Amino acid sequence: MRICMYERHSHLGRVQRLGMFFNNSTIIDVNLVHAIDLELKGYKNAQARADHLTPPSLAKLLNTSERPLDHFADIFYMYEQQMKDGVLKTKNIADSSFDLKDDKKARLACPIDEIHCYRDFFTHEKHVKKGFEKRGEPMPEAWYEMPVYYKGATAGFLGNQDEIMWPNYTDKLDFELELACVLASDGFNIKAEHAYEHIFGFTILNDISARDIQRKEMSVRLGPSKGKDFCSILGPIIVTADEFDFKDPDLLMTATINGDEWSRGRSSEAKFSWGEMIEFASREEWLMATDLLGSGTVGTGCGLELDRWIQSGDKIELEIENIGKLTNFVGYKRN
Repeated sequence: MRICMYERHSHLGRVQRLGMFFNNSTIIDVNLVHAIDLELKGYKNAQARADHLTPPSLAKLLNTSERPLDHFADIFYMYEQQMKDGVLKTKNIADSSFDLKDDKKARLACPIDEIHCYRDFFTHEKHVKKGFEKRGEPMPEAWYEMPVYYKGATAGFLGNQDEIMWPNYTDKLDFELELACVLASDGFNIKAEHAYEHIFGFTILNDISARDIQRKEMSVRLGPSKGKDFCSILGPIIVTADEFDFKDPDLLMTATINGDEWSRGRSSEAKFSWGEMIEFASREEWLMATDLLGSGTVGTGCGLELDRWIQSGDKIELEIENIGKLTNFVGYKRN
């Protein structure tokens, strides 16, 4: 299943709501599909019940549904039945689906509207080695022993087609091509073999970095903070874990700048599995539904490794097979 948050014009202005793709261009509004189902069952307060049971927010749904994947599968089935019966509007004439080809003003937003905690790992050896090589330092032995991560800000996440802000305090902006997963349920001391019981799905992560600031921060062996926290990007959708048979996906990952391919690697090149990452992060600590985990930058997946730097106005396209393409434009440096 392909899950999204979409932005579309309504009588309340532009709103963001939870959707899922029925085909390549048709988006189902899961809340409204459930409302129609409850109307057909005779409930007078069908919309209020739907708002409670299937809220139009992915974060809220993950925090209230015990089995989110089954929940979305049920909504998909409801919509198929409603299509057969020709019932595609609620009683107050709200459409339960729309086609992106028909509504040119609709767009995909960041696919999760609220993140509880953001952990970004450091699991691709090719990327890590290049960073230490540039600093004239050897690879630390500890990197091979545990999947270390940093915790980043959760408020600045952007989505597909959003402009990447260029902070006024940096002269070297960089992209980072990563695979990320969203958690569907809480867990404490999760064993690696049970990790997929907690994974909702996978998406593309662009961990934007201010490299000159990050270098200064890391020189004091703390951080990163201002070198990272101003901007991260997710999207365009979340592909649910069942689409990958509840196993670590082996996916081709590429980064293209202004039509020129800069980066190419595979998600399977990570040193640690998603199970190992989740087990390590949850050791004596709660992981929560809506937590976001990044795998770290794939080898060659950033300008720092390549000595090539993005500039204002550049078009960045990060693509991961079976998930899609995340496209953004680099903004101009702020005064």
